[in-house]
Amino acid sequence: MVFDHDIAIQTAKYLLQINAIKLNTKNCFQWASGWKSPIYCDNRLALSFPEIRSYLTKSIADQVISIYGNQNIIAGVATGAIGIGALVANKLDSPFIYVRPEPKKHGRKNQIEGLIAKNKNVIVLEDLISTGMSSLNAINILKDNGMNVKGMISIFTYGFNFAIKKFQSEKIQVNSLSSYDFLINQALKDGYISSNQLELLSSWKKNPSKWSPIQ
Repeated sequence: MVFDHDIAIQTAKYLLQINAIKLNTKNCFQWASGWKSPIYCDNRLALSFPEIRSYLTKSIADQVISIYGNQNIIAGVATGAIGIGALVANKLDSPFIYVRPEPKKHGRKNQIEGLIAKNKNVIVLEDLISTGMSSLNAINILKDNGMNVKGMISIFTYGFNFAIKKFQSEKIQVNSLSSYDFLINQALKDGYISSNQLELLSSWKKNPSKWSPIQ
């Protein structure tokens, strides 16, 4: 995964500034997987800040054009990437759809909302990549419906090796505006955390499923 250094740092600064990224090495968060984590990420907060959402929208739109060119459908992964996905699609004047984690229980029982255009190129957008499971689920749903998934772009990624390998095995190109490593280094530089906390946060990423906070 290749990052634009300046965009990665500015994105990290913005996410820290609006408290979209919460770091706590003592009173940790628990993920749905049961993992204990010193970080909680809610990038949807960026939608409430016009300057920041405009920056993220332009940065992602620029990546779409530079990597994949024009004539793409933008697909957001529900629910986190619906907002930013629609903004990016609007900026690019592209069609927009979004993918639910599972079909609706009622009505037409859609799992893809919007026009399903078979054999058309699709760029999938995520607000956050952690284990990669929800992202790959959305990608496979799009493929099963005859759409050509060219790649994925996210606002933020944890950069777990096992997730990277999953995308590589599925031959999915993934790019992100910023990452966990950029974030924690910027958090140290801007005084959000101490050097001891940086060491703890770095150790968590190496083995997140087995990590536990220092008591």
